[in-house]
Amino acid sequence: MGLETLLAFLLVTATTSIVPGPSMIFVMSQAIWRGPRSGWAALMGMQIGYFVWWAFAALGLGALAAAYPLAFRLLAIAGVLYLAWLGVKAIRHSFHAGEDGVEPVRQVSGHAFRDGIAVAIGNPKSLVYMVAIIPPFVDPAKSVPLQIVVLALVALVADLVIGWLYIAAGKRMARFMERAAARVWIDRGIGTVFILIAGLILVDLMGTQV
Repeated sequence: MGLETLLAFLLVTATTSIVPGPSMIFVMSQAIWRGPRSGWAALMGMQIGYFVWWAFAALGLGALAAAYPLAFRLLAIAGVLYLAWLGVKAIRHSFHAGEDGVEPVRQVSGHAFRDGIAVAIGNPKSLVYMVAIIPPFVDPAKSVPLQIVVLALVALVADLVIGWLYIAAGKRMARFMERAAARVWIDRGIGTVFILIAGLILVDLMGTQV
């Protein structure tokens, strides 16, 4: 796994974390309503939940790459197409900014750490992230579990940094992200990034041998 691959993955995972989905909205709501300590507790709980998904990814993707290299290649291509689809979806959504709100989150309780674990494990996007986005960044010719560990550490650092920003920004960021004008450019920027990365990864996949 080269530096370019790691940087591309860092960009994708950071962009994914920046989007105010259920997980980060949950962290921010804890920080707003319960204080920064609860925000951090929720964020750390989420990392434990993600660790479960990463463990499954390391075991499952490793076995798949060893036994069915062609299937792994097809899975990687599917992941690239999913990235491109996310980009197109984000750009399309920018033309309807303000028509719908952010995704609702479950009611906040005082057990921020425990609920953070539940949010990460129960979020269906976590499974989609592991199955569709990870394979394009993994080289099946090398140790897949080791690469998964490296990607997990990169994702952990990115998630903690983005989470810290959400906790620190609090209500100000919440208000900003809900503005239609800001959401237009956020969606278009994210969409463009996803499509460009998908294209670059697809070219790289097509240039390697199974």
